[in-house]
Amino acid sequence: MTRSSAAAVALRIACAMALFTGVPAATASAAFAAPGPDTGSPTAGGAGSGDPYFPLAGNQGYDVAHYDLDLDFTPATHHLTAEATIRATAQRYLRSFDLDYSGPEITGVEVDGRPARFRREGQELVVEPVRPPRPGEGFTVKVAYQGVPQRISDPVLGDYGWLNTDDGAVALNEPDGARTWYPVNDDLNDKATYTFRITTPSGVKALANGEQHGEAQVHGGRSTVTWEMRRPMASYLSMVAIGDFRVTRGEAGGIPSVTAYDPAAGGDDTFLRATTERAVVEQARRFGRYPFDSVGGIIDRIGVGYELETQSRPVYDGEPDELAVVHEIAHQWFGDSVTPRTWRDIWLNEGFATFAEWRWQEDHGGPTARETFDGYYATPATDPFWQLKTGDPGHDNIFDQDAVYTRGAMTLQALRELIGERDFATLLAEWPTRYRYGNADSCDLRALAEQISHRDLGAFFDAWLYTAAKPAPPA
Repeated sequence: MTRSSAAAVALRIACAMALFTGVPAATASAAFAAPGPDTGSPTAGGAGSGDPYFPLAGNQGYDVAHYDLDLDFTPATHHLTAEATIRATAQRYLRSFDLDYSGPEITGVEVDGRPARFRREGQELVVEPVRPPRPGEGFTVKVAYQGVPQRISDPVLGDYGWLNTDDGAVALNEPDGARTWYPVNDDLNDKATYTFRITTPSGVKALANGEQHGEAQVHGGRSTVTWEMRRPMASYLSMVAIGDFRVTRGEAGGIPSVTAYDPAAGGDDTFLRATTERAVVEQARRFGRYPFDSVGGIIDRIGVGYELETQSRPVYDGEPDELAVVHEIAHQWFGDSVTPRTWRDIWLNEGFATFAEWRWQEDHGGPTARETFDGYYATPATDPFWQLKTGDPGHDNIFDQDAVYTRGAMTLQALRELIGERDFATLLAEWPTRYRYGNADSCDLRALAEQISHRDLGAFFDAWLYTAAKPAPPA
């Protein structure tokens, strides 16, 4: 899929504004594309937010402020009874609106306390309120549903979404799996705060993003725990983990830390806690203040074969090694706090996190980042290693280890050498500070790097991000 011509023009104009006027591309493109006041007849919100790789993800016509997810889960049956309450603001006069949802059976929908008509169309939940919200007006949607949530098993992207385990469940949503367990506006640019209220049989542990609010409430053999994520979060980073965990609470560089592990996975969380603390402290010196109010990690037996940088508390499929922890903690700055505007720019997540691994090795007696770079750069120009565009790898290649992860990190090392150590250090700290809790793209990164270095970097970014060929070596 490609952008429409109008959207492509908007992006080019946004980049030009960013480069020549200093206006961030995210702001510029929003200003260019934003519709004017809508005071006429109500219209349908519509599905899809324009992402070139996931055209059905996200929705039009409203902005979500907060999700309140009330989840009652029984591990023995994997049955979920839930109610999602969504607070949003209309951006147009909404006769109907869509939510991304492919989860269990819906038992009722209300808008502002009144029953609403609804229907399911593929991965969309279409809601028709009795009284259409007007532009700028806040409204509340409640969706009740129950059943056994199912994972997404994609032949290219793998298994993700709601993942039932032997003793509970874990939700890992990247890229568009949040819809498997709650109705959502799955748009990278529509960040929101979250409340998770999770009820399980007593003795079963339940964790989520953010901080626990109060003590667990026990009633009739079941226990309810509440977690709050008070910082804006993209929906693909939301997470719950339910099971027979051992939970440890402490600190990492003065920040509350919560780690959990499944004893059946082997070992404990001692290594995870220690490495997480070191990573938070050392990366904060390089990238600026840690962006969230707590940190930690969860080790479980999931069977998906990957880790995920769920906001404030990454999830590891089995005990991780040191560089895996460094990678996922780096994502708290790069990907979680600063999130790409579209999935086309996933290298801004994975390239920065992989580069953080290289710098960690450089700082701890391993190869320098340049030595690691040189090892990969020696790959012959005819090798498939060079045959995808790092800045636009395509839907099926968003997790490509060569193009997105390794060559993303190589792009940063090459930029480091081109603009010099001092300017690059400024860039590493300024990028997650300037766009904290927001969205940005490669155009924004180029604009910032040019602003800091006082150099025209157009040819560099074209060669390293948008050319499917081996670039010239860094000067």
